[in-house]
Amino acid sequence: MSTTRTRPNPQTAHRPALLESMLRVRRFEERCVELYSAARIKGFMHLYIGEEAVAVGVNEALTDDDAVVSTYREHGHALARGVPAEAIMAEMFGKATGCSHGRGGSMHLFDTGRRFYGGNAIVGGGLPLAAGLALADRMTGRRRVTCCFFGDGAFAEGEFHETANLAALWGLPLLLVCENNLYAMGTALARHQAQTDLALRAAGYGMASWAVDGMDVLAVEDAARRAVEGVRGGGGPHFLEMRTYRFRAHSMYDSDRYRDKAEIEHWKERDPVEGFARQLRDAKELSDKARTAMEDRMSAELDSAVQAAEAAPEEPVEDLLKYVTSPVEASPP
Repeated sequence: MSTTRTRPNPQTAHRPALLESMLRVRRFEERCVELYSAARIKGFMHLYIGEEAVAVGVNEALTDDDAVVSTYREHGHALARGVPAEAIMAEMFGKATGCSHGRGGSMHLFDTGRRFYGGNAIVGGGLPLAAGLALADRMTGRRRVTCCFFGDGAFAEGEFHETANLAALWGLPLLLVCENNLYAMGTALARHQAQTDLALRAAGYGMASWAVDGMDVLAVEDAARRAVEGVRGGGGPHFLEMRTYRFRAHSMYDSDRYRDKAEIEHWKERDPVEGFARQLRDAKELSDKARTAMEDRMSAELDSAVQAAEAAPEEPVEDLLKYVTSPVEASPP
């Protein structure tokens, strides 16, 4: 049975819970920066700092039965989906207790139990996979929604246009969430798209589409609930353009010389985490004591996750070929 989250009363504990979810993502990312700088996490790593409202707000609108397909910038999506920080941190360390058994690392988080299907290092690579999941649900009559996150750079890929066309043609239960952070790696949106209103372009495929303030978690949640209700109600695919911004460079290897520092500081004034915390404090929904307790919980959770990751075993050498090929089944007599 589907575990549907009902629309919350904004005056209850729901809004502080949203803040705590965003804070978990922010503090997890900041801890990863420290660990990466100390060479305790290796490989590629793409941070989500600045975009937390999108992951948290959208996941609030989904049920446990729905599916999520993500990108290589997926730490926030996984945490908001409910993948434990300990399992993600172990994966960052390449340990066998990681959510992908240490085989995926930062860009390939995966948790089938929570219907979180990646983590995908290929730009736009998750889009056709999401369409396949949605098609399977439609063909079997399951009232589930598949949510696919992708960036504005993926909008320029053929996979997006093929997926959008077939999803609309077949009426697939698919929610397309474009995290438009204005840069495809180091290329500004206006330098690779003649029409920068991506929601307007997506509407050309005959699907409901609109733009959302991706720095406002309440606006994101409200838009996502409307879209999910439309998809689940048989309205076909929906497209949300989340207008957001990443505060860090494209990846830890990126020198970030393509953005004006004043632009970054301007967007930081709209920090989704601290801005929402001020909003709750001004509304007397979050005391300084409660905020301190929230920070203490996050710190303890991450300390525990790092300790568990460091103590976890690496995958044994004899298991290296496991999952590479399908197991050989005995031939029938």
